[in-house]
Amino acid sequence: MSVSENLNSVRQNIPSQVQLVAVSKFHPAQSIREAYECGQRVFGESRVQELTDKVNQLPSDIEWHFIGHLQTNKVKYIVPFVTMIHAIDSERLLQEIDKSAGKVNRTIDCLLQIHIAEEESKFGFSLDECREFMASGRWKQMPNIRLRGVMGMATFTDNEAQVRREFQHLTQFFREVKEKWFADEVSFSEISMGMSDDYRIAIEEGSTMVRIGSTIFGSRQY
Repeated sequence: MSVSENLNSVRQNIPSQVQLVAVSKFHPAQSIREAYECGQRVFGESRVQELTDKVNQLPSDIEWHFIGHLQTNKVKYIVPFVTMIHAIDSERLLQEIDKSAGKVNRTIDCLLQIHIAEEESKFGFSLDECREFMASGRWKQMPNIRLRGVMGMATFTDNEAQVRREFQHLTQFFREVKEKWFADEVSFSEISMGMSDDYRIAIEEGSTMVRIGSTIFGSRQY
């Protein structure tokens, strides 16, 4: 099947209130253009060099989301154009985004990455680390970032009950953070969870944003 056929098939499984981030990392600009011509405008990338190359080749109304682990020394290259950064896994990274965004007079939407999986290789705040950071209030002194919600990745496993449980934990934690620190902030509203293998479960457990790559674009082209 073509990219456009795959995309339309995925869309049929996603409720209108859930945003689809088409994960285009490792795929050529021409594949992104095919999805774009089907009306897709939100794309996710995880490598800074690859993203900056694609930005120059593709339409300017694309909304780029950075979804991978982001090193602080690479932040300055994407803040002039990126719409949202999904994987905020440290206070230091948030400070760097705030500083770099300030230099180009932008405010960047950010999601707090929470470590919900049983895999050590995944990045993210632990629940307690995130609570401590929220309670400190230091994020309020960063005028060029806007916290929009949370993001997490479930364990890569065939055990659907475990995946569901991990997504439930993230949704519960989102509600806790919302209630304690963002009760009056309408913009703190996003739970980014669910990828090609598990997005249906994620949606059932409260996801507002799914990140789908291989189901749309096929296997990665390195």
